[in-house]
Amino acid sequence: MGSSTKIRHGSTDFSLCSLLRALLLFAAPLTCAPNVAPQQPSSPTPPAKQSQPAPTEKNAAQIELLETKYRFETNGDSRKEVHARVRINNELGARQFARLNFDFNRSFQSVEIPMVRVTHVSGGTAEILPSAITDNPNPAVVEYPAYHDVRVKSVRILGLQPDDLLEYRVITTTTHHPLAPDFWLDHTFDRSGVVSREIFDVNIPTLQRLGIKIDPRHPAASIEKASEGQIARVNYHWELSSSATNKYEETTQTIAPDLVIATFTTWNALSEKIDKEMQSPADDASQIGTKARELTASSKGHEASLEVIYDFVSTKIATVDLPLGSTLFKTRPPTEILSSKVATAEDKFALFAALAHAAGMPAVALLAGASADTENRPPTPTPFTHLIVGSFAMERSFWLDPSVEVAPFGLIPSNLQGQNALQIKNWTKLASAAPLGKLIQDHVWQKLVQGLPFTSSQNVSVGAALASTGDLSARVRYILRGNNELLLRVAFHKTPKEKWKDVAQMLALSDGFRGQITNVTASDPYATKEPFAVEYEISQPKFVDWSKKTVRIPAILPLPGLPDPPTPAQIAANKPIELGTPLAIDLDATIELPAGATAQAPIGTTVNRDYATFSSKYSAQGNMLHASRSLHFLSSELPAARATDLNALLHAVQSDQTQPFTVQLNKTKEK
Repeated sequence: MGSSTKIRHGSTDFSLCSLLRALLLFAAPLTCAPNVAPQQPSSPTPPAKQSQPAPTEKNAAQIELLETKYRFETNGDSRKEVHARVRINNELGARQFARLNFDFNRSFQSVEIPMVRVTHVSGGTAEILPSAITDNPNPAVVEYPAYHDVRVKSVRILGLQPDDLLEYRVITTTTHHPLAPDFWLDHTFDRSGVVSREIFDVNIPTLQRLGIKIDPRHPAASIEKASEGQIARVNYHWELSSSATNKYEETTQTIAPDLVIATFTTWNALSEKIDKEMQSPADDASQIGTKARELTASSKGHEASLEVIYDFVSTKIATVDLPLGSTLFKTRPPTEILSSKVATAEDKFALFAALAHAAGMPAVALLAGASADTENRPPTPTPFTHLIVGSFAMERSFWLDPSVEVAPFGLIPSNLQGQNALQIKNWTKLASAAPLGKLIQDHVWQKLVQGLPFTSSQNVSVGAALASTGDLSARVRYILRGNNELLLRVAFHKTPKEKWKDVAQMLALSDGFRGQITNVTASDPYATKEPFAVEYEISQPKFVDWSKKTVRIPAILPLPGLPDPPTPAQIAANKPIELGTPLAIDLDATIELPAGATAQAPIGTTVNRDYATFSSKYSAQGNMLHASRSLHFLSSELPAARATDLNALLHAVQSDQTQPFTVQLNKTKEK
């Protein structure tokens, strides 16, 4: 197996930052959507002599050399050695590299750190003492002894200063891992510019079942064959420079690995191997049966029974936040999970499947989150980020993600909807059931296609007041159902209450609101049978300048997320235009003006199509302004031939959003 050890630096908690980044990147404007630098493709051109890079705002530290060597054995054992030299560019870099963290699983891995050295810019060299190295459970599992094999070996580095040079070596040895004798490796060369020079070697035995795929843009600089006794081996060697790698720009959100090596002959073979690991150990079936009967006693029908089991596993069993595959898919006995009330995504599936089986319903595991082209590369577990539970009731399919904890029944993260997921082989073992047999074909990939369990809607109401000083204060309330609902549920669930203002601030910014958040409330993220509600108060000084004779005030409403206009290439290819999940967006704002103000409202707009409707209304009565907009998408896609019509609709919506109220403040009358 390719070593799963990951190198991390720094001790900052990035959980909130990641949630807020997701809030901005993966959601439409909410009118209502282990810590390693990204790696990118490289050129095989040997690097020129490296000069010390100048400190930049982008790179707090520069990795002048990153040398990685892998060696795999026929029995699946492996050794990975990393040698790095890091130039600290500024104080931020010094803080980031004040601690090096190396993730591993001690049940089949060990980590050695034979050398850590700091060469100070002021002169002198300091070797880090063994006492500075610690070995502790991963922070996510500290409170859960059952998962203490998932660990972090850390090195504390004191006294780092700008222009210091940090050098270290780390060796990760993998023996007797659960999926042996199979092994695999996914590697992507740095394309961020953080690494000045990268040397990469992989030494593998020549095996008939071995698959290898190398990005043709950067083939190995050399390939050497050799024999060790009866075993033929081959060594692939790369030497890459940042000046060469930076010329490649990715056009997709997901970066494909530059090198993939795997001994799994097919995705089906990988599925079968993972299935063996996910088979729960011998357990007390009577205890699970009793719990299943207790949960479903008052349920009427299979779907209702499935929902109560899902709610229990999702909300009553805490999710241990480890990356998928951290335990190489081994699961604990369901009764142990039940008593401990904590579980990884794999263990949540094990408990869910046991309870569902006891209630007479199928439950199967699917690995999701891989990019669209994954099926065409050698099979490895690495591309997958989520474990989705599949189940069925009266020929209706359900995709579930109990590891999220706050996802409504039948709703999975939007970035997984429509993806192909890898079926784990126990799926086909259950295919003899009549409803299941009709739904499942003899394929290892299954598309996660399913209508949402409820109508998607996003309702936003704004109550605002403009003072005679020009200051704006507003109360904004969101009520959401659908994909953005899940995004916000997770954000508020994972964020400590004292930091909810930070989440609301990012939400406001994503919807075009500027100002300072002063108060935030949200409904219970676990109350998934009801829409999710968020309310915050926001203030913005000097929103308008009343010294002007006439001011123009926008309708203080979020801008509804619109689909991208179809490109000429899409139209020429006659590809359907994606409109997204059918969604009803309703926005309403009331703005109170200071005494003595008079206003003129813009004219509303109405556009009706069979795939979408839009309407807006504006009024001004006394010192009260009112604005409302409704945008309802009725279809998920549109034929390419109707691109012109869609562009006309989008233009009408965008033009309407630019219409302001015209306001005058009669200060004499105000007095």
